[in-house]
Amino acid sequence: MIYTTTIRSELEDYIEREGLNLSQLGRRAGLNAGTVSSLMKGSRVLAVDQLDRITRVLGLPEGYYYEHYIQECIIETVPNWRRIRPFLFRCAELDCLNCIRQSVQLLLDNLTYSPLLFEVAEEFYTTGKFKAAAILYESVAASERRQHSERLAFCQYRLYILRLGDNQENNLQAAIQFEPFVERLDELDQLDALRDLANTYKSLQRWDKVDEIAAKLGTKAKIQLRLASQPEVKREVYYKKLKRPLFAYLAFSDLLRGGVCDARGAYEEALEYAYRYADLSWVKDKDEETEKWVQLFEGWAKANIFACKLMIGNESVVQEYAEFIELDEEELLIGILNITKAANRFDFDISIILEKFKSRLTSYFSLESDSAGIYTPQIIDEESAECCYQLAYYYLWNELYCEGFRYVLAGLEKAKFINNEARILSFVRLFEQFRDYASFDIQQQYQNSMTKGFDQDEKKISRVISSK
Repeated sequence: MIYTTTIRSELEDYIEREGLNLSQLGRRAGLNAGTVSSLMKGSRVLAVDQLDRITRVLGLPEGYYYEHYIQECIIETVPNWRRIRPFLFRCAELDCLNCIRQSVQLLLDNLTYSPLLFEVAEEFYTTGKFKAAAILYESVAASERRQHSERLAFCQYRLYILRLGDNQENNLQAAIQFEPFVERLDELDQLDALRDLANTYKSLQRWDKVDEIAAKLGTKAKIQLRLASQPEVKREVYYKKLKRPLFAYLAFSDLLRGGVCDARGAYEEALEYAYRYADLSWVKDKDEETEKWVQLFEGWAKANIFACKLMIGNESVVQEYAEFIELDEEELLIGILNITKAANRFDFDISIILEKFKSRLTSYFSLESDSAGIYTPQIIDEESAECCYQLAYYYLWNELYCEGFRYVLAGLEKAKFINNEARILSFVRLFEQFRDYASFDIQQQYQNSMTKGFDQDEKKISRVISSK
């Protein structure tokens, strides 16, 4: 865009209109007269703080002149990082994302700005300015795409995390796009990247990918554990770099692979994995963080041992498992899912248990449930949708139709929210199987649910309905 006026010319008009001298203008803006004089003569380039002060004096909204500022202070003069960096931070504060985008495009003609912009992106990321950070990561990655640098890989890692959301199709694409960059990361960053990727594929129920990535995670964690045990290694490097104690990555690999076995129906093998991370006596560190993670894995192992025994058909552990999840909120959703799945498989009577936990489960079936502990929001969303299905199945088969259809409708909304067509189809089939027992009101709610949200995508609804 070509501006016919400059900031200085508009300031001159204001001085003339108000009948001010430079000293009076300086007092209004909180600037000394010498600074104002230099700015008006054009011998000094505005800093963004000075621009904000002048903008307030002129009675204009914050950021009003930022696009002018890009023209006058980046395009028409030699860029100065001491001016540009505060400008980028100010743009992020005001959510002036287009100004950030314009500035970065101009700066990256000179690749010396790439590491500087990456540092700013990291600061944006750590302070929660995610949209601004994403613009910088994308720009830095584009500027380094042919250099195969570690910085390029780390930008892709950050973008992958920022792209994760409620839509499972989008999450799949984010994982596929990032996965080739994992091996280019620092060896310690690879551990967290593999853990994050495995969690994403787990939420998508891509069990072959979960197993493949969990195996890599376990191998790399063992290598790092051996290196860390060498006397000359400075252990603080690991503590500063990793989000969790080093042993936790190996234990997490076993937890994931046990989950894969469980999904495949190999419950005896899943039990073997659970017993591995149940016994962490080989972990020698005794610091507070290590103890916390040892206790967490012992708790998860206990829960998964209960689940495996249930899925083998051992009804005697149902009550003990229910008592366990009653005391551990993080295990409540997955616990009810496992108990209900086993009840549907082996015809257990769990009506008393379900009634007991009914009110506490409600929050998980809302469209915006929170993550807890090891479980990412994506995993919580997928497991809550599956739990709805299992509960609906249990109640409908036990002729408790009102409760059953309530979970069908809740689960259908959740499946639509996360854009999981296979899960949507499972609810459609279940409803159609029991349609004759649905009241007129329930059938109307179901029909509304099937059309609401699909209005913009006729192909999708026709594909789902035609698959019934």
